[in-house]
Amino acid sequence: MTGVPLPDRPPHRPKHRWLAAIVVVLLIAIPAGYLVLSAHQSRESGKDKQRDAAATGLVWQWPSKVERRIYEVPIPKGASYVAHYERNAWERSSLYVQFRTSRAKLDAFLEEVGSDSSELREGGEGVDDRQADAVGWDFDAPDRRFAGTRIERPGERPDLEITVDVTHEKRPRIYVVSTAEF
Repeated sequence: MTGVPLPDRPPHRPKHRWLAAIVVVLLIAIPAGYLVLSAHQSRESGKDKQRDAAATGLVWQWPSKVERRIYEVPIPKGASYVAHYERNAWERSSLYVQFRTSRAKLDAFLEEVGSDSSELREGGEGVDDRQADAVGWDFDAPDRRFAGTRIERPGERPDLEITVDVTHEKRPRIYVVSTAEF
């Protein structure tokens, strides 16, 4: 054999193995890990949505920000005992919400939805019996005092029926049904 030098190693082996390992990690392992994480998060999200859709009564958690925005129910910060239920139909959807808050925050809530506490009438309009029965609210308790109002909004904005348990003046419980018609 005449003068052709032989290579030190076979040509298919990379000169720097650590460089090859880094390339493999960057091109394969990181995207694969991302796909696994994304699939897991998507599955968990689907379970939450499935649980909410299967609910047949109040769910003891805050409604999502999207639900609060669509139905225009601004729950005050610091509210407690928050529960909600969404009922959907072809032409009409309703969000049922209950929470407890301070008297000052009740006044701020009523102002934000376009009303005020002077419009609350004891035994007056508010959440009707049919709506209350849908989620198990009882407004006929003899040891409780309730006041209510109805806010009809123009156009496609949702109408609100509000009933307030005023038995405990400092921490009233608010019941709201927001109905959007399409």
